[in-house]
Amino acid sequence: MTPEPIPPAEIRTEVTVPLRFADGYATMACVVSFTGLVDDREHVALRLGTIPPGRPPLVRPHSECLTGDVFGSQRCDCGPQLRESAERITAAGGYLLYLRQEGRGIGLYAKLEAYTLQDAGLDTYQANLALGHAEDERDYTVAAQMLHALGAGRIALLSNNPDKAEQLDRLGIAVTEHVATGVHLSPANAGYLAAKARLGGHTIFG
Repeated sequence: MTPEPIPPAEIRTEVTVPLRFADGYATMACVVSFTGLVDDREHVALRLGTIPPGRPPLVRPHSECLTGDVFGSQRCDCGPQLRESAERITAAGGYLLYLRQEGRGIGLYAKLEAYTLQDAGLDTYQANLALGHAEDERDYTVAAQMLHALGAGRIALLSNNPDKAEQLDRLGIAVTEHVATGVHLSPANAGYLAAKARLGGHTIFG
């Protein structure tokens, strides 16, 4: 399959930042910003650990989740996945792409509105549709641009979401290995995870 052509992006800034999570885990990240991203949003790549020569970096494209990543909400598994990814990528060497795609691309306010519909009985996908959005509006063109700018045309993908691999492959990023994240199940997110597995094809429950 011939990859879809995408505009090139370039590295803008690289700066070292110490990271520390709520459970005490700490690591160092080289945070990379870019110019030329197609949506003009402020996505960043965190280079973690040391990438072994000749080995594809371990990469997680992680969609921003203010409620889960920052405030520790258990309505989703985003915060625990972010924490897990930081440690695993630091150990293996690679990149955590932090993508400004809140609520599977619908934005923070719409995501909060979707929460109210979920509280009324809809699942996470039905709620998006009820608000006039697609089930998942994320586009990984910027992720592919970032990886190309970083020289990472071949990657090991840390994700349970098959759509990420399909989009990246179409955009010229060769996924040489699929690495699943852990299952971060709680009473508050059981229905959410079940919907992702049943409707989104996520490889969560084996």
